[in-house]
Amino acid sequence: MSRSTLPAAAVLARPELAHSACPPRAMAAWNPGVRAAAGDTDNTISILDVIGYDWWTGEGVTAKRVAAGLRAIGEQDVVVNINSPGGDYFEGLAIYNLLREHKGRVTVKILGIAASAASVIAMAGDDVQIARAGFLMIHNCWVTTAGDRHALRETADWLEPFDATASDIFAVRTGIANKDIAAMNDKESWIGGAEAVEKGFADSLLSNDQINADPQQRERGERLRAERAVDNLGRLSGASRSEMRQLVQDLKRVTPGADDDHGKRDAADASGLQSLLDEMRAL
Repeated sequence: MSRSTLPAAAVLARPELAHSACPPRAMAAWNPGVRAAAGDTDNTISILDVIGYDWWTGEGVTAKRVAAGLRAIGEQDVVVNINSPGGDYFEGLAIYNLLREHKGRVTVKILGIAASAASVIAMAGDDVQIARAGFLMIHNCWVTTAGDRHALRETADWLEPFDATASDIFAVRTGIANKDIAAMNDKESWIGGAEAVEKGFADSLLSNDQINADPQQRERGERLRAERAVDNLGRLSGASRSEMRQLVQDLKRVTPGADDDHGKRDAADASGLQSLLDEMRAL
């Protein structure tokens, strides 16, 4: 389909009202070791992590990073590889808009999962391909907030048009009635590769030889998932940037090898970080 028929998405984050982050179920389902077998080329943008700023590396999958990648590519065709559990919904909408407005042809390849905010990004392709074992997960905008009943009502009212925008994007892409998409979002829907093609969320299935799930990345994946979960809890708690930076530095100090290259970190490091994560969840 032509991206020109897709609606633009309004982006209006309000961190003082609510914090958007990756849903825990999507984080648990994510396998960070899934990559494109061929690696990146000059016209590839890879979205292979949680959406939003990453406190561990100081980078992350942000609209700023994607915009820089698109500028470097110019008006050429672009391939967008996705394996992401989602994250900051509003950052995801901004990335969707950037891809929707790109001058060249956009091919989206869902290598593993495109959940939550990443599912909206995945819709911004002229051609959307998905692994047979891949998944899309769509749902209503997921945030955490705090306050009295008036503040909670304000948050719910503020979120409603964003849910409507996501439903509209999926409805235009698939041809499914908006009310039916809204019902799928209400109950959180996991859509497998073949079903995604059948229902119009994707155009075709990726061949197996285009995807690499390296078993050697298992330990790195466990640690990466734990790091992102700690980051996620920080966002959901409403921690400030300075508080998050301090938390990350504290965790690095008590986790041996935390400043080493990911490929050199051993399972003991991941286990130690997981123990800290479990303690945080128990608070």
